[in-house]
Amino acid sequence: MKRFLPALLAALPLSAAEPAAFWKEVTGPVTVPSTESVAFEKGDFTLALWLKADAGPGGDLVSRYDPAKRRGFHLTLKSNPGVTSNQANWRHLQFGIDDHRDSEWTACGRPGQALFAFALAVHDGALYAGTCEPGRGERGRIYRYDGSDRWIDCGAPDGSNSVTALAVFDGALYAGTGKYRVAGSSLPESENQIPGGKVFRYGGGNQWIDCGQLPDTEAVGGLVVHEGKLHASSLYKPAGFFRYEGGTQWTSLPVPRGPDNTTNEVVPKRVVPLTVHDTSIYAGSYDGGHVYRFDGAGWTNCGRLGENTQTYSFASLGGALTVGTWPSGRVYRFDGIERWTDLGRLGEELEVMGMLVHNGRFLAGTLPLAEVYEHEGGTNWKRLARLDPTPDVKYRRAWTMAEYDGRVFVSTLPSGVIHSFATGTQVQWGHSLSENWHHVAAVKTSGSIALYLDGKEVARREADLADYDLANEAPLRLGDGRNGTLKGRMREVRVYREALTKEAIANLAAKRVE
Repeated sequence: MKRFLPALLAALPLSAAEPAAFWKEVTGPVTVPSTESVAFEKGDFTLALWLKADAGPGGDLVSRYDPAKRRGFHLTLKSNPGVTSNQANWRHLQFGIDDHRDSEWTACGRPGQALFAFALAVHDGALYAGTCEPGRGERGRIYRYDGSDRWIDCGAPDGSNSVTALAVFDGALYAGTGKYRVAGSSLPESENQIPGGKVFRYGGGNQWIDCGQLPDTEAVGGLVVHEGKLHASSLYKPAGFFRYEGGTQWTSLPVPRGPDNTTNEVVPKRVVPLTVHDTSIYAGSYDGGHVYRFDGAGWTNCGRLGENTQTYSFASLGGALTVGTWPSGRVYRFDGIERWTDLGRLGEELEVMGMLVHNGRFLAGTLPLAEVYEHEGGTNWKRLARLDPTPDVKYRRAWTMAEYDGRVFVSTLPSGVIHSFATGTQVQWGHSLSENWHHVAAVKTSGSIALYLDGKEVARREADLADYDLANEAPLRLGDGRNGTLKGRMREVRVYREALTKEAIANLAAKRVE
């Protein structure tokens, strides 16, 4: 890739018209050694740039972060696909700083009569939860978070007991439904035996628009967007993988095939959790513990992860694909076909479920104790919390995650309570950014951080940040970092050692680039 080095100005008192560092254009990752970079310590600063991000998940725009010290900052275009069954975040702008600060865990209530929230996703600045409600006369429903412990009922798409997957596609929220076999969590089977396997589009209020039945499918396994198309999978047999064609039409696509674990007969393999990494769809499987890659026509077997039989979840860590497993309770990093690096076991847990990178920290939820762990590097994991204390059950799950309003939200089974947690201080614009040119700015002062889009403030958090020290020896990165590598272009990238005014940011955004 072509590399553009910074035009660094002298370390003198600078006015708002004079950035401390400037890049005319960036078309690939740029790394600036710490010895040549702008100092970020306790002072104010501003980041400003023009961005044209290609279709896909996004990546870091400007970052300087030391994962060992948990210190630094990120300005990123963030997505979280493959967080168990759902696409939790899609092309959301985030700006966060950290100086190894952790919040307390907060209980955010139980949506309806949820056994658990199968899916969490952010759409148009709001957090939505899709639930499993398996009791007599109950149905899986969708709720919108209203702060504190309040959830607003947005209706039940169909009669099945679960909303199993959520994803934002083409500016709308889509939901997949299913008859979840509750006995799979070692609990009494649901009295509601109505099959799901349908996909719906949210029409506002309690309205859900039918987008069709997936062929031979009783429960949607995963939803993900790739190359401008929505894709879905089947949770249970028969294996199924589908592409949405609009209206109520779905095209059945091929599924991987491989030897049965018992008979060695070549059989179809389920692809359940779905994510997008680089230019391909990757899928986990409940049939043998493999990961598969789809190139638009067929599947490549990326290999089996240890002796595991199920691959449950995905996350992107520094541009690498990571995968959670059952029954080893380990996370693996993908280093190429049939090449997997073991990143360690999470305590004594058996299954790794929802995973994501939150403000630089790699977090993962588990079974059977519904714990959340933080990766400390190598094969080391630190337990942060046990979220579900329900007694006298075999399994408790920290099922899925999503980032919303600067925090990470985690759903639990069987209590149904959703919890939240924050590292450092972060703001988020929870809308899907288009592929057009946009002006993006982030401002940090001693009393707040803020995000600007196209000259207007879109997110702000007031906090006492005077003693946050962001100094570290990590390089300054453009178009790369803990949240992955950006595919796209940036122009007029400016770093200031002061907080620009709203008027100054609006003036920068008024000087449009093409």
